[in-house]
Amino acid sequence: VQLQASGGGLVQAGESLRLSCEASGRISNYHMGWFRQAPGKEREFVATIHRSDGSTVYGDSVKGRFTISRTNMKNTVYLQMSSLKPEDSAVYYCAASTAVTWYTGSDRLYKYWGQGTLVTVSS
Repeated sequence: VQLQASGGGLVQAGESLRLSCEASGRISNYHMGWFRQAPGKEREFVATIHRSDGSTVYGDSVKGRFTISRTNMKNTVYLQMSSLKPEDSAVYYCAASTAVTWYTGSDRLYKYWGQGTLVTVSS
């Protein structure tokens, strides 16, 4: 499956932004995740959602501010980001996994990756 992330941009601290990830094929067989990577830093787990039951897991740094959701009929996954902070600035990637342990947030479990969309939060 091919993934295309979009929706990034430049916002001010405290504002909101919604990222989308559209897949070329059916995502109903995949657990979907969002990761991010800031310059000079390692890739960081942001959020993941179960392929069918809607269960979600979030990284500690985004809990309570970000919401992941999916619409399997549209083969699209979303990341609603609120109360953005400058430290949220990064390239955001969506990814797809079939791993049983999808909830761990390990990027090694994700086989398919999108190209990334840049989010910049100014202070």
